[in-house]
Amino acid sequence: MQAAPDEEAVPVGLTPRQARIIRVTMGWVVLAGMATLLWLRLEQSQSVLVMGVYGLAILLCGVVIELSRHGRTRLGTYLLVVVLVAALGADWLLP
Repeated sequence: MQAAPDEEAVPVGLTPRQARIIRVTMGWVVLAGMATLLWLRLEQSQSVLVMGVYGLAILLCGVVIELSRHGRTRLGTYLLVVVLVAALGADWLLP
């Protein structure tokens, strides 16, 4: 069924600009969360392994932010999810 000529088609979904803004914001939120978790974990135990896991996660959050700023939002989202799951999984598995 086609729309009448006088009706405007309403776009569905986000514009690329909105998607970039959301992904960059998500990256900053996860980055701040990882920094907070690093600070809390370092108060509990002074482990180089903990610093490495969260340090790598913070670094990769920065990469996600840059990917999103340059229009690679899907890749940034996948990487953000992988980083979050890997960091929390490593924190749970490692002593």
